[in-house]
Amino acid sequence: MIERILGFSLHHRYLIALLTAAVAMFGLYSLKNLPIDAVPDITNNQVQINTSAPALSPVEVEKQVTFPVETALAGIPGLEYTRSISRNGFSQVTAVFNDKINIYFARAQVNERIAEAKESLPDKVDPKMGAISTGLGEIYMWAVEYQNPHGKGAEIQDGQVGWQSDGSYLTPEGQHLKTDLEQASYLRTVQDWIIRPQLKGVKGVAGVDAIGGYVKQYHVQPNSDKLVALGLSLSDVVEALERNNTSIGAGYIERNGEAYVVRADGRIENADQIGNIVIANRGGVVIYLRDIAEVGIGKELRTGSASENGEEVVIGTALMLIGENSRTVSEAVDKKIIEINKSLPNGIKAKTVLNRTKLVDRTIGTVQTNLTEGALLVIVILFALLGNFRAALITALVIPLAMLMASIGM
Repeated sequence: MIERILGFSLHHRYLIALLTAAVAMFGLYSLKNLPIDAVPDITNNQVQINTSAPALSPVEVEKQVTFPVETALAGIPGLEYTRSISRNGFSQVTAVFNDKINIYFARAQVNERIAEAKESLPDKVDPKMGAISTGLGEIYMWAVEYQNPHGKGAEIQDGQVGWQSDGSYLTPEGQHLKTDLEQASYLRTVQDWIIRPQLKGVKGVAGVDAIGGYVKQYHVQPNSDKLVALGLSLSDVVEALERNNTSIGAGYIERNGEAYVVRADGRIENADQIGNIVIANRGGVVIYLRDIAEVGIGKELRTGSASENGEEVVIGTALMLIGENSRTVSEAVDKKIIEINKSLPNGIKAKTVLNRTKLVDRTIGTVQTNLTEGALLVIVILFALLGNFRAALITALVIPLAMLMASIGM
């Protein structure tokens, strides 16, 4: 049988060479599109349900949130088991499914059960499913930071976006950020409203997370003595804020065959507008919110932060969709980050902290080096035994060809 194969190959050498070249080309194509990673992803088939309940202690979270959610998930087809974590103001339930269950089918079933569980949860507690990613889905990380923290070494141009001579930072919206709190909050605003929306459109990205900075908040801190003196309560303050933070459409007016849309834009845009809200009228004197409360930008209650070289920054993380190629997705995110940097406000940049592509490329480089050294060693040994360099070279070519054929099967 071997003699027949060898004889056929010798008589049809050009056909064999053509078939070998075709197999090698197909192997190269397969190798290029193969989802290669530096480490194997052994994460099981799971769906995470995260719930925020800031007012509850760990015991209350377990009783009022975690237990009802776990109970609601029981009986889903393909569900193997659930595990959970109950912390101060936070609950996480992980539902692990059989590997044969489609992840999108599992999430659809979990979503239906969550809707049922909401009836037994506390008010304003809304469970949400995590991103369609795995434990190794964090493929790219970046730091949103000021290029010259506190304006040190920055080119000062008063009136232009960037650092000012008084030490403040002027935003494109015309806001002067003077305190560390305001500057850290603006970094988070850049991450959430400029970087995140653009990265979520990159193919293969399941979600974008962030830590650090402060989510921008407007704090209204009423003076209890003034409230009592004016016969007001906290509910009056809340109602005034809600009543004055809405947009109303009043229909349209027809004139000369044209329709003019009439609307009232009452959305609050800054702290000064909050302070100018009328809360009451006493003896013909208008009482503004600024008269009975302190209004300004405040910081959220957070459980973590991010810093670089001792300065407050915001760390963003791109999560890869299950089943995608980490190398190609991280390359796409890296290109997008370069584009986004061009649109960021003057003096702010997004600096790459972790790029999975570099790790994968180094791993591939190690494999290539090992294969090359192995092939050279085989050539040297065969040449020493056969005394024919061409025979040794032809035999050694089997090594990369076998690798390419293996990539086809993979």
